[in-house]
Amino acid sequence: MSSYFMQGFLFLLILLAAAVPLGWYIKEIMQGKTPRFVRFIQPIERLTYRVIGSVSKKEMTAKTYLFSVLAVSVFSIIGLTGLLMVQHWLPQGAAVENMSFDLALNTAVSFVTNTNWQAYAGEEALTNLSQALGLTVQNFLSAAVGLAVLCALIRGLQQKQKRTVGNFWQDITRSLLYILLPLSLMLAILLLSQGVVQTLSSGVEVNGFEGESFWMALGPVASQIAIKQLGTNGGGFFGANAAHPFENPTMFSNFLENLAILLLPAALIFAFGFWIKEWKQGRTILITATVFLILAFIGVVISEAYGPQFSQVLGNANLEGKEVRFGVGWSSLWAVSTTAASSGSVNAMLDSFTPLGGAIPMFLMQLGEIIFGGVGSGLYGMIAFLLLTVFIAGLLVGRTPEYIGKKIEAFDIKMTSIVILTPLLLTLFGAMLMTLHPDIMSWLTNQGAHGFSELLYAATSFSNNNGSAFGGLTADTVFLNSLGSILMFVSRFVPIAAILYLAENMGAKKKTVRNEGTLSTTSPVFVTMLIIVIIVIGALSFLPAMALGPIADFFTTK
Repeated sequence: MSSYFMQGFLFLLILLAAAVPLGWYIKEIMQGKTPRFVRFIQPIERLTYRVIGSVSKKEMTAKTYLFSVLAVSVFSIIGLTGLLMVQHWLPQGAAVENMSFDLALNTAVSFVTNTNWQAYAGEEALTNLSQALGLTVQNFLSAAVGLAVLCALIRGLQQKQKRTVGNFWQDITRSLLYILLPLSLMLAILLLSQGVVQTLSSGVEVNGFEGESFWMALGPVASQIAIKQLGTNGGGFFGANAAHPFENPTMFSNFLENLAILLLPAALIFAFGFWIKEWKQGRTILITATVFLILAFIGVVISEAYGPQFSQVLGNANLEGKEVRFGVGWSSLWAVSTTAASSGSVNAMLDSFTPLGGAIPMFLMQLGEIIFGGVGSGLYGMIAFLLLTVFIAGLLVGRTPEYIGKKIEAFDIKMTSIVILTPLLLTLFGAMLMTLHPDIMSWLTNQGAHGFSELLYAATSFSNNNGSAFGGLTADTVFLNSLGSILMFVSRFVPIAAILYLAENMGAKKKTVRNEGTLSTTSPVFVTMLIIVIIVIGALSFLPAMALGPIADFFTTK
């Protein structure tokens, strides 16, 4: 048991050590500065702006910024849906069928919204062209959009009496050219050194030990895996995702990919503190996220190492559904990392976890994936919770709610509430619709409490833009594809709209001078209150549903 905790401790130290310099670098890039060692990229940046046109030079209001976000996203959905519906007639498509409209739309919405839910096995349902030109491109774009929206919010918090929030085209271009592409290239090279596949060949015929022949799918895997992890996307090239040896062949590749899931979300917390020139504010968020991550990891490890007797498959721990080479420790760390962030990639089958071992990752998603969270989206979601906590604390102690010198007023709380409540309500609404569908029992491989857990997990994954699957649910149906598309789209873009209007409203305000009456947002008391607010909102919202699923599963398992 102690070795598991040592693994987690060392991982966290390395994560934070790498996040500090990366956070400074991100702050420099997104403020429009270009460090000397990356100035060779500037000609490409200038060429990009010339191609985009004059719109790339103008400051934008929240409305214009939102229109740009939606324009890129809707165009991407239409283009990717069309590509998946005609892939059979494109190069290397002879062995792959065209996707149905509902599955193609679900896949397109999934990757554009940074969800990456997959109701198919990638090596069987997609061509290499669809993987590279369709999915990998959207892995980059969706992460860049989240980062751009976060930058707009930070500008709003930082600037004074200014109603613009930046330029979307500059934000997305700089995040792609200076952050996502270089990091992905470096990670892909490291993964290649570990044996992750990277080829344009669609596969090779192999003879088995008993003389039988079978087709081994191949493709440009390393390039997609790098950005899927760094961009907190999670969609695997293969159906087995990061449990597949071609995606994740060694312990070192497992460590690199797990680190990549949390690297940018952690670095953005440091970037936030550096940007507003108040590191203590970033420290509040970092402590809160780290506490949740550590407690979640401890809970999953204990549950998987000392779970119910039925799950003791090998040795003294539950190794059902896990890669033996990774074991309980690395599988548990990955499970909490992928659901704390909005990644959704897996290196073990969550459906085989013990009831409480599966409940903790589900609960991390239900909090809105703010515990480090997705690239950009995790931090702006956490800031929304922080503003709500400031407002509540101000009411309790009779002080005017303020954050970083900006008064928190009614409009700000309305936008904050939209950010927090949208995924929460969509999760419950989606679970209700799934439960009421007359064919739902035939889509589940399990019955009773565990079957409901599978259903609830899917609704949670859709509505929080995670994309991981509990398993045991036949997802490729017209109803689930359609419902999932709606949930993923609304859960992504309604909070983005609220964040942008919040940024505009905050930016238009004056900065007030802090005095003895100003509520501290960096003290241990405030950190504790922030943690309590996050837990209370999650617990009160999902406790009844969790009681019918994983909690009931725990008490009925013998």
